[in-house]
Amino acid sequence: MKRLIIAMTGASGIVYGVRALEILRDVEDVETHLILSSSAARTIAEETDYTLDGVRGLADVLHGYKDIGASISSGSFRTAGMLVAPCSVKTLSGIANCYDDELVVRAADVCLKERRRVVLMFRETPLHAGHIELMAQATRNGAIVMPPVPGFYNRPKTIDDLVTQSAGRALDLFGIDPHIVKRWKDAGPDQDSGFPPVTRA
Repeated sequence: MKRLIIAMTGASGIVYGVRALEILRDVEDVETHLILSSSAARTIAEETDYTLDGVRGLADVLHGYKDIGASISSGSFRTAGMLVAPCSVKTLSGIANCYDDELVVRAADVCLKERRRVVLMFRETPLHAGHIELMAQATRNGAIVMPPVPGFYNRPKTIDDLVTQSAGRALDLFGIDPHIVKRWKDAGPDQDSGFPPVTRA
């Protein structure tokens, strides 16, 4: 059983984290550990038709945002790593500077010190020099910065196609392949992901 930490923070693009959780619900050998910041909770209400309890219910284990004593705050608790989707500038800054004042940054810092994979779906544009330096420092710390830049070779027909492809590619980085990614020069799955579209409120 793989344990994967999913963190959602206060950037736009909360659909990426929600879709990752939905995809992982159908992957039998992955146990999801969810952290939701207070800003992420507001973004769920602003950007989707999901309820907060509905998103929480997609995870196998839920951790409090301020619970520094949670299991995932220790390196002795083994995980496959952590996906931050979406990743806000504040969270990126905390991870880049090891500022462990809450559980998202603490859990990411633990994964990095244990040499586990940390993927940051950083959601900001345009960028100034400070953003670029933070991305560089997080990368030097061992994180992978993966802005959810949509691909078009898979001929997406809906926003949901774009979201599902990006979430699937993020999971690729953990060696998790739920067979929903349309791959280059590969017939791949049908365009219909089988998931309901994530709509704005």
